[in-house]
Amino acid sequence: MNPLPQDMENALTGSQSSHASLRDVHSINPTQLMARIESYEGREKKGISDVRRTFCLFVTFDLLFVTLLWIIELNVNGGIENTLEKEVVQYDYYSSYFDIFLLAVFRFKVLILAYAVCRLRHWWAIALTTAVTSAFLLAKVILSKLFSQGAFGYVLPIISFILAWIETWFLDFKVLPQEAEEENRLLIVQDASERAALIPGGLSDGQFYSPPESEAV
Repeated sequence: MNPLPQDMENALTGSQSSHASLRDVHSINPTQLMARIESYEGREKKGISDVRRTFCLFVTFDLLFVTLLWIIELNVNGGIENTLEKEVVQYDYYSSYFDIFLLAVFRFKVLILAYAVCRLRHWWAIALTTAVTSAFLLAKVILSKLFSQGAFGYVLPIISFILAWIETWFLDFKVLPQEAEEENRLLIVQDASERAALIPGGLSDGQFYSPPESEAV
């Protein structure tokens, strides 16, 4: 008995491969795909992702924490009313902490407007707030006389600087990549669902007929 010709073997192998791929396509469950699509669409309807909500909460924490430290500083240095009048009404760039508080308010307003209200998916807003914060704090530390006013002369600038850069890291490495990954998953699932819908259901392996191998004479 002679062996099968090479071209016949290749044809049989190709037929088996196509048969397996068809079975893989028919193994897709449209119900599961639709459930996953509805799950992703439900997240979109919420308006804001969980990771973005966490970022907005951290931005709020930034404002509240700096405000708390500033109020403590006002109370320590001679009472809130007297120190508040001195730092706000008689504002002095070289000795007042009021501008550090305003810097926290600036970060809060810009970031909440950009990433909670407008729901931006770009880093330019966080880059702006971090650049302004870093430049202002560096200039204030170099030019002002905060270090001669006790511990708060160190604490408030350092805390503000650290919080601004944590916000930048969190948005750039957590929020934007995770949202982009979820969007890509939704597109993949929708594409698979559309392909599965084009394939008629009810096909079984018995409907694919492969002729018996013939022996070479």
